[in-house]
Amino acid sequence: MLSIIGLLTILIVVVLLISGKVSPFVGLLLVPIGGAFAAGFNLGQIGEFFTSGTQSVFSVVVMFIFAIIFFGIMQDVGVFDPLINKMIALTRGNVIAVAVGTVVIAAIAQMDGSGASTFLITIPALLPLYKRLKMNPYLLLMLVGTSASIVNMVPWGGPLGRVAAVLEMDVTELWRPLIQIQLIGLVLLVVLAVVLGYREKRLIAKNGEESRETDEDTSTIDSEDSPADKSAGYPKFYWLNVVLAFSVIGILVWGIIPAGFAFMIGVSIALPINYPKIQDQMGRIQAHAPGAILMATIILAAGSFLGILNGTDMLNSIATDLVNVLPAFVIPYLHIIIGVFGVPFDLLLSTDAYYFALFPIVEQIVTGFGVSSLSAAYAMIIGNIIGTFVSPLSPALWLALGLAGLEMGKHIRYSFMMMWGFSIVLLGIAIAIGVIAI
Repeated sequence: MLSIIGLLTILIVVVLLISGKVSPFVGLLLVPIGGAFAAGFNLGQIGEFFTSGTQSVFSVVVMFIFAIIFFGIMQDVGVFDPLINKMIALTRGNVIAVAVGTVVIAAIAQMDGSGASTFLITIPALLPLYKRLKMNPYLLLMLVGTSASIVNMVPWGGPLGRVAAVLEMDVTELWRPLIQIQLIGLVLLVVLAVVLGYREKRLIAKNGEESRETDEDTSTIDSEDSPADKSAGYPKFYWLNVVLAFSVIGILVWGIIPAGFAFMIGVSIALPINYPKIQDQMGRIQAHAPGAILMATIILAAGSFLGILNGTDMLNSIATDLVNVLPAFVIPYLHIIIGVFGVPFDLLLSTDAYYFALFPIVEQIVTGFGVSSLSAAYAMIIGNIIGTFVSPLSPALWLALGLAGLEMGKHIRYSFMMMWGFSIVLLGIAIAIGVIAI
């Protein structure tokens, strides 16, 4: 019964997010509360689950608020404009080249293993370029998320660390056979980016934007930013702003201090440099705060959602019961089946529930039929990891949506099938080259 209630709770939330009938805040908060009541928990217990869940995402909320304000100020003063203009000049408005570049940039940014930092680095820099070229911002999010997911198979990424802990083995040994999968995956993603870029090019042409591909100087394309928001009066501080932006990003990658603290320091330095008057400083905060606060409330609601699902033990029950209800003849291939449906599982289970609850059960069952523990691990990792950034259970994805000003439901509709299909292809390749044994 607990699994049924949990599945219904998650299904209702996903349907509401996709349909856009209610705000994410409402769906993520009220639906799991109703599910917890239906499961027999009282208000006091639900309150404890809420506290646990929101505390787990509090650092993300702090980082999010000040990251939005910081990058908003950096965009106001035109820090990313030369980079955007240079990329436009190099590609001459070629959306295919931009799509391929997005994959490469995201892969490099993800080398630190942090999805949040990848989105913080790539989206503020690339989103204005996508807007200038009239490219779909959901394509940006899908390409960055998929590229980051492939690279996230590194030992210092979360999934491999969890699996290594379950198998009690060295994470580097677990990673080595996956290097070839990562390389193949990035090559395939570049090919997909070319295909999607070509499709995007046709859509832009269909909408009367053929001039983006002509020989005219595309660097003169008007930005959607209001001139009033630019610090045109302080051009002499441009390079100081560039140094500040890259210093904050460097500290973020280095990880010497919490990300939220780094962005707080960045904001406190950027404001007086560019806006000497106190009223101007407050004006910039007021200009960027609404979007940051809105998404911060959604992240807190997502934390409450996860806290309730974990606290009520719904996620662990779902993982256990999904295995128990399967017919006997599929059991020897259970790791492959779970891998094929790994991306949809991202909509139902948190990363911890998938690797700490579902994986040990699957591994124990299939090893009884002669399947190695490593094959089970690789099937579940490769099948699931691509869906990391299409799941409403991912705090980093909410951060990305806030940075890009996009909606979760539309992102799922746009990206889910492509990411799931890509995951299945990558899983098939892993089987074909022997990384996964059937």
